[in-house]
Amino acid sequence: MTQRLNFAQLSPDLFKGLMTLSYEVKKGSIEQSILDLVDIRASQINGCAFCLDMHSKEATIHGERPLRLYHIAAWRESNLFSPRERAALAWTEAVTKMPEGGIPDELYERVRGQLSEKEVSDLTFQIMAINAWNRASVAFRAVPGSADKAYGLDKAGLE
Repeated sequence: MTQRLNFAQLSPDLFKGLMTLSYEVKKGSIEQSILDLVDIRASQINGCAFCLDMHSKEATIHGERPLRLYHIAAWRESNLFSPRERAALAWTEAVTKMPEGGIPDELYERVRGQLSEKEVSDLTFQIMAINAWNRASVAFRAVPGSADKAYGLDKAGLE
């Protein structure tokens, strides 16, 4: 697959703005392990190979266990995720897919049983950011692995 265009070079200020959002979210209230799960799950849903590749490598560098990475797509059936992680994954799916009629109160209340209001807000911004990255990367056919060296992802030892 060949990349259609380099959106980072063509729209540098907009790219920088999205990068700033992504960095700010990482300083928020949600732990890195959940941010990794969220990035991977949204990327799976959106069919974004570039982001799935990138965030799987990041999660590996952050110490995530390979078996948990394999189970993310089937998190509901897996016993490898905590209630807090399950809440984050459920919220990720709902915000990413945005069901007709909005997100049900029942899901929001279930998520609020695991996350504070601040955490739900921060998590939602993370989901918004990864969805934006997914959409740009899919639209412009970003090539998986093409930014590994620039982002230090070669340290993951995955090729």
